[in-house]
Amino acid sequence: MKGASSKLLLLLLLCISISCSDDVSTEQIDQQSDIEDIENLYKELLESPNEFTSTDAVKRNPKKLYVHYMPWFHSKEYDGYWGQHWTMTNKNPDNFDELGNREIAAHYYPLIGPYSSQDPDLQKYHLLLMKLSGIDGVIFDWYGSRDINDYLSIKENTESFIEEIEEVGLEFAIMYEDRVAEYTMARVPDAKNRTAAGMEAVINDIKYIENTYFTSENYIRHNGAEMLFVFGPHFMVTSEQWNEVFSSINSNPEVFSLWKASDRVGKMSGGEFSWVDKNHMETLTDYYNYARENGLTTIGGVYPGFDDFYVEGGWREPGENDWRIPHNNGETLSETLNLMDTEPVEFIQLITWNDFGEGTMLEPTREFGFNYLKELQAYTGVGFSEETLKLPYQLYQLKKKYKSHRRLNRVLDGVYKFVFKLRTKKANRLLKLIQRRFPV
Repeated sequence: MKGASSKLLLLLLLCISISCSDDVSTEQIDQQSDIEDIENLYKELLESPNEFTSTDAVKRNPKKLYVHYMPWFHSKEYDGYWGQHWTMTNKNPDNFDELGNREIAAHYYPLIGPYSSQDPDLQKYHLLLMKLSGIDGVIFDWYGSRDINDYLSIKENTESFIEEIEEVGLEFAIMYEDRVAEYTMARVPDAKNRTAAGMEAVINDIKYIENTYFTSENYIRHNGAEMLFVFGPHFMVTSEQWNEVFSSINSNPEVFSLWKASDRVGKMSGGEFSWVDKNHMETLTDYYNYARENGLTTIGGVYPGFDDFYVEGGWREPGENDWRIPHNNGETLSETLNLMDTEPVEFIQLITWNDFGEGTMLEPTREFGFNYLKELQAYTGVGFSEETLKLPYQLYQLKKKYKSHRRLNRVLDGVYKFVFKLRTKKANRLLKLIQRRFPV
């Protein structure tokens, strides 16, 4: 009887083992079938004719749009810590609110949540959205080549974008913050040498820009010259100083200063750009009249609003710069964009893609969705649907959820190439199959 019980127990364990093995095998077979179906469709699409013969977005409106971009974000998932532009002095993105949003230093929330500027998936997501919206290039907010504050990481983040920008077919330029030279001066103990140290810092930065960025075929050029933007100038404010700086390089860039400051940047001055300010429509109109009267080459400023978080985040005292420009359900963007057809602007600078701290972001958010990019599509006349505009978002979600799935990621990389080559129907068809088999 004891021997019979032992045999029965052994048989039962064997049946359980076979049953469990069959369950695992079935799941593996199903996933193997799913990925093979996806890979077969991808191969079929690669070999089929393309819906467009060009990889450049066709715009009915030829006016150039460049978007001001902040490459200064860091996330714990990618960088190992939350950067100050998500935290300021008092916010902790490790905390969540009742909606499931992380606690960040902003009034608005990115559709994909807080991110790292150096994350390749993030870069691809942003650049695809820009291309599908009819944006021609990126103007990087750039703080010099020195290891001070977070400036070195901003430089590195900028450079990590460039290879992707060149592949996608967009252009880029540098917006230099000349005031950062003051931090170099502050570190010089001998007061007599501080001014010289500041000048040397700016010269080294401009040389670095020339040698690192001007060499790209995708750098933005005007009249055959590289366009260099200066946010100011605030530190070096005389033509003599800037002439000395530019005498130290081999290039002859066109320098575009902040509004009403082109007389401060010396012989390389190419024009000015407008910015965000209080009483915004009146201020913009007055400036464009000034530019017209003085025959200035002008880059117009277009933005969705201004609602900074600096007081709440502890970066400013209450009452300091106490003004805002409401988004008004997209009306502010429409107002500033409509001015571009009547005022003397040669280019448009979109202010900004992602300055969440100042609330001027155009990238998709929980609050506004894709509405701002849809409005840009209508202005540029690129002709892509909202469904197409959402492809980069769907791709980003899949990349994050299935980041360890090697075979799927190879196909997702192919989807990315389909989108930036404007093979959008192929990308859409492939993504629909992937989302059915690998839901987010």
